[in-house]
Amino acid sequence: MKTSLSRRALRNLLLGIGAFAVVVFSLFPVYVMLSTSVDTAANAGGRDIIPESFTLEHFTYIFTETQFPRYLRNSMLVALGTVLASGLLALFAAVAVSRFKFRFRTTVLLMILTVQMVPMEALVIPLFLQARDLGLLNHLLGLVVVYVAFSLSFAIWTLRGFVAAVPVELEEAALLDGCSWWQMFWKVLFPLVAPGLVAISVFSFILAWNEFIFALTFMNDSSQYTAAVGLRAFFSRSGTDWGAVMAGSTLITIPVIIFFVAVQHRLSRTTVGATKG
Repeated sequence: MKTSLSRRALRNLLLGIGAFAVVVFSLFPVYVMLSTSVDTAANAGGRDIIPESFTLEHFTYIFTETQFPRYLRNSMLVALGTVLASGLLALFAAVAVSRFKFRFRTTVLLMILTVQMVPMEALVIPLFLQARDLGLLNHLLGLVVVYVAFSLSFAIWTLRGFVAAVPVELEEAALLDGCSWWQMFWKVLFPLVAPGLVAISVFSFILAWNEFIFALTFMNDSSQYTAAVGLRAFFSRSGTDWGAVMAGSTLITIPVIIFFVAVQHRLSRTTVGATKG
């Protein structure tokens, strides 16, 4: 009995040590980013793990002497536009493939899944040429269109499961009670699949917020840069402004954290609903 208890205690201790090591390994780069962004000696060459002294001069420099606030605004517009457009289109597409029977429906689903397997980088040149022909270069709308195209496949497949889980009898009962199809859609179906919309919104937001290759390729006008591309301004032949780089990286991270915290209670409901199902 004592032997089994000691083994269990040893196993729990090893698991705790392993979990702590994983947390430290994961958060250490974040700590370096934060400490460097507030370190007065960030650009001195020999940086210590613990900052020499605290300063906000790197953040002040970014906000007062660079276009980085504009880049953050551009990223926010692109990310929110991607979330709204992909969520709305994916919702209607998921309803179509889940509720309506039409020819080649299975083929359509397989094509959607195939799109998800194509790496984004492989399509940079073809999409650049199409954006040029459509006059979408140096426009934030061009980035929104590209990001929506890449996020739709995942969004449709995810929402398809949520729509399929809603009993058809609920929709039929609403129609029998006098609701039009649109009233049934917004009052019955939409609230039930809303957790799925939250899940795909997180994916779409992170995709659009962090993407670099298309934002760099499509934008030649510096005023249209996103935040990820705008960080390049702190790298030059004469050297790298590490304090500004880390301060900018910190500012890029904050909106993602805020967005996730704002929707995390919905994500927990999604998990509970999936478990119950």
